[in-house]
Amino acid sequence: MMNTLYVTDLDGTLLTKEERVSDYSLVHLNALIARGMRFTYATARSVGSAARALRGLDVRLPAVYYNGGLIYDRATHETLRACCFDDALKCYVLTVLEEYGIMPFVYGAASGKEYVGKEYVAWREGKESFGMRRYLERRSGDPRLLAVPSDEALLAGHIFYYKCIGPKEQIEQAWNVLKYDPRVMCIFHQEMYQNDFWMEVSPREATKANAVAYLKSVLGCERLVCFGDTSNDSDMFDACEEKYAVMNADAWLKEKATGVIGYCEEDGVAKWLDENAFRS
Repeated sequence: MMNTLYVTDLDGTLLTKEERVSDYSLVHLNALIARGMRFTYATARSVGSAARALRGLDVRLPAVYYNGGLIYDRATHETLRACCFDDALKCYVLTVLEEYGIMPFVYGAASGKEYVGKEYVAWREGKESFGMRRYLERRSGDPRLLAVPSDEALLAGHIFYYKCIGPKEQIEQAWNVLKYDPRVMCIFHQEMYQNDFWMEVSPREATKANAVAYLKSVLGCERLVCFGDTSNDSDMFDACEEKYAVMNADAWLKEKATGVIGYCEEDGVAKWLDENAFRS
């Protein structure tokens, strides 16, 4: 069997609408991993959020978080790669967002590259939008959450990710500015489980494509096969020898895919791997 690394997106691809891995997928994927399948994931989620959604899944390899902003190995507690904004760029991004009345969540770390444990999610206290309040309610008790009193405090650390939540028209205005800036990656899409629209802004080098290519090299794999459903998987598709869109994926992503597999709610990823991961 060729030395293949299989990489899946999470929300809308591997996870169900309940933001978890189904019992069927847990059993079948764990069995394949135990046989030696090299399997990991690339997500917009944080380390903690992904761990909660994947509870019970025996992923043993480093994974990709924040759409490529962080590569972290939960088994060894090691950060393999992290991409941060420089001081000028992180200020510029916030200025653009505030021009359109958008208060972002700012993901950063207190010092160096010790992202896990010192990671925080900051926002301006008292400036929460409706979508932000709902986001915070769903994460009540998360120790990373940090309300701050000023823009200066908001940008005080090593920033690697902005998340914006709001009405389509408002978010799209800022996206139409930032998407042309060659220094950033700017992804705009509807939130998976609500009607809000999200925009995610990262440094240009922080992409799923760069991250999975890095893992391919570090792990000594010969081939990349990935699974996805929407815009933040598009560049990852470009980096992989084979790429599969779930049935519920965006139509344009299906056109980029090697093939279309089953719905995320029907264990499309696990069933495809059952049939193909050890095919000679």
